[in-house]
Amino acid sequence: MRLIEVTFPDHCTSDVMRAVEEAEPVFHRLFEPDDDDIRLLKVFFGKDDTQGFIDKLQSVCNGSDNWRILILPVEGTAPALDKPEDEKKQKRVALREEIYSDVADGADLSTDFFLLTLASTIVAAVGLNADSVAAVIGAMVIAPLLGPILAFSFATALGDGKLSMRSARNAVLGLLVGTGAAVVIGLIIPVNLESEELVSRTIVGIDSIALALAAGGAAALSISTGVAGALVGVMVAVALLPPAAAIGLFVGAGEFVFAARSALLLTVNVICIMLAAQGVYAFKGIRPRTWLEKKSAEGAVRNNIIILGLLLAAAAAVIILTQTSVLPDMDLPE
Repeated sequence: MRLIEVTFPDHCTSDVMRAVEEAEPVFHRLFEPDDDDIRLLKVFFGKDDTQGFIDKLQSVCNGSDNWRILILPVEGTAPALDKPEDEKKQKRVALREEIYSDVADGADLSTDFFLLTLASTIVAAVGLNADSVAAVIGAMVIAPLLGPILAFSFATALGDGKLSMRSARNAVLGLLVGTGAAVVIGLIIPVNLESEELVSRTIVGIDSIALALAAGGAAALSISTGVAGALVGVMVAVALLPPAAAIGLFVGAGEFVFAARSALLLTVNVICIMLAAQGVYAFKGIRPRTWLEKKSAEGAVRNNIIILGLLLAAAAAVIILTQTSVLPDMDLPE
């Protein structure tokens, strides 16, 4: 359920009210504030098909000044609304503007992002080295790497080049900061090559691809449906931060073969998460508003899927050829 508040110039009134009639909301009311040229409209929707109404309003108001659309979630009403059977079968999809608001923060450079990345890497590196599952899980919870990855896939779905570049920049910088911090830690403290938590981040198999695909799909699904995804965020962090920290620890210890194996795991996970998220956004029908933007986005999504698919195929080939699912040259702890 959503309450939509719209302010718009008086000359748009007839077109706006026509859009309201076509949308068939539960309730609507038009107000006339003190400013004779500005109107205020409140519209209440009890179903999930609000995107068409929002798009229509933007088309009507574009080119005019002094218009704004506010989207407010409604937690409940009294009396309760009856849900028709056909509405119960609808796919739950968050509004494009709501998703953008959720993921856009992941594309913004901020001190908090780098501090959280640094803090989570330190906790992960120490936890991996000490073979502490609790510490590694704690690092996963505070890791901020989910935001840029989902923002990049979402930006591709919309054909938003600026958001794509910003989110890609954040993802790369975040991984570099995390890996660099772990390298420093690996140079300072002795690396425990008998740690099961650390050793497990050098093992890459086909099951790693399945895990990353599931995590990326679940994360994108939680965002696109507006469902709280705290646990999903942890799943994605599992697939990104620990191998990044392991790379740094192994490089600091001079164990470049193991660092390469962790890098392969990280690469596979990033590719799979992005590919799964792209697929979920396409399945949910998340696309731009205008025809021209849709055509541009279709090309961007197609190219992105092709590139990611080729990279995943190459990574899978490396996994099969090198048999990285076993470590014959390393004594694992009993």
